[in-house]
Amino acid sequence: MKSNKYSHHAFSRVTTVVLGLFFLVSVVLPLISVMTNLKNADIPAIFKHPQTVPAIFNSIKVTLVATAFSIMLAFAAAWCVNRTGIRRKSVFDILLVIPMLIPSISHGTGLIILFGDNGIIKNLLGLKGSIYGFWGIVFGSMMYAFPIAYLMITDILRYEDSTSYEAAEALGIPKKNRFFAITLPYLKKPMISVIFAVFTTIVTDYGVPLMVGGMYKTLPVLMYEEVIHRMNYAKGSVFGLMLLLPAAIAFLFDLLSGKDRVGNSVAKPFSSEDSQAKKAAAYIVLALIVACVLLPILSFIPVALSENYPLDKSPSLRQLSYVMGSKNGLEYLSHSLLVSVIVALVGTLCALLCAYMTARNSSPASRALHLLSITSLAIPGIVLGLSYVLFFKASFIYGTLAIIILVNIIHFFASPYLMVYNSLRKLPPELEAVGATLGIGKVRLLRDVIVPQTMGTLLEMFAYFFINSMMTISAVSFLTNSKTELFSLMLPQFDASQTSLAPPAIVAIIILLVNLLMKGIIGLLKSKLRRSGSR
Repeated sequence: MKSNKYSHHAFSRVTTVVLGLFFLVSVVLPLISVMTNLKNADIPAIFKHPQTVPAIFNSIKVTLVATAFSIMLAFAAAWCVNRTGIRRKSVFDILLVIPMLIPSISHGTGLIILFGDNGIIKNLLGLKGSIYGFWGIVFGSMMYAFPIAYLMITDILRYEDSTSYEAAEALGIPKKNRFFAITLPYLKKPMISVIFAVFTTIVTDYGVPLMVGGMYKTLPVLMYEEVIHRMNYAKGSVFGLMLLLPAAIAFLFDLLSGKDRVGNSVAKPFSSEDSQAKKAAAYIVLALIVACVLLPILSFIPVALSENYPLDKSPSLRQLSYVMGSKNGLEYLSHSLLVSVIVALVGTLCALLCAYMTARNSSPASRALHLLSITSLAIPGIVLGLSYVLFFKASFIYGTLAIIILVNIIHFFASPYLMVYNSLRKLPPELEAVGATLGIGKVRLLRDVIVPQTMGTLLEMFAYFFINSMMTISAVSFLTNSKTELFSLMLPQFDASQTSLAPPAIVAIIILLVNLLMKGIIGLLKSKLRRSGSR
């Protein structure tokens, strides 16, 4: 019995130490390298540069406006889906998050196709003005951030208990008073987390401003230009640490307020018995929102299948052949698929092991490991990519697919880790004690008990790692070369100055189709898992 207990403790200690060293090398030391690189920067000269201060204020203005609109739109959609009696709610859930399956830069491309100088809608309605600049970035950022806000608000509304509302109704309290007395206090703290998450997502993105910003520069675009075009890592480090600030604030807020977050896994769901007029209004609102978020994506299809849009709109596959052949798209797609599969496999395994060490153990070491595991939530991809350039540039993995795999695992680690962490916390706490009594080692316990119990979560984690690795452009932009180029990184090559919008449209469509296929496969596997579990 003693030897078995010793082996359990040995497994925990060794695994915790290995994972701790992994995060030290892949997260902590790269971030330190960014900070130490500041000694090479002439900070007063950077802030005196005519572009720096305007770019900071541009980023703040764009982000505040886009965040406000994104959350209002997402709240309206989430309320219609979760608080009205409409049917086919799962269909709206799918349609409203499709924009998450393509890179942010593609939303800028969609806006150019619709509202650019030769835009489809602009010509059709005879609109004046330009999509480039402040409002172009705002609209593109809204489309990019809307699904994130929608999913978070939906999660908040879905787990609200209806008991308080039933009691208020029985007491004769008017609906307006119920909203201010019950709904707003319930939403207050979770909505602050939503605001921080959406704000951070928008303020650190350079994809949309790169496509539709024009001369309206934002801080991430300046950082991208300094590092990619001018190889000025010192100046890039200054901009990177500035972008790290809002993400770090959001991370600390979430960390400190997590224990107080409202939520109830056994909440009584809402039963909606709305009038036909209210349902019709909800359908109209959702239809308009779906049209707004999907129209830029649907606009890729006629452009991609044209001979030379907008000059020659006759159907043709010439542009597809150009992207996949002449531009080496097939080779880059194979790189992306390989990287995404490896990231999904290794990332899921690492997240499972890490969550097992933290959710099933209570010690200072496990708490420290938990903190390291969620640290990537506070690191924007563009900052993480720069940190890897500075830290790994003299190492053997620099310039290989290995460093791209590593940065993607870290970039997307926190969310899958938290998924399985929450699942493991729900399992009976006596599992390990029973296993030790029966002489079952932790490896066997993981394989035969933990994995089957959390298989649905593990499949979602795999899909999350895969999909995000297929479409990311932020962290990997600084780390690829001609031999390791990824498919999504073809998008920044096709900037807004090019006459043809077909190549970026084709890249976006292929990424979307691959990610939809992965979502479909995972959905089928989960459905099969549910059927087998119900027998």
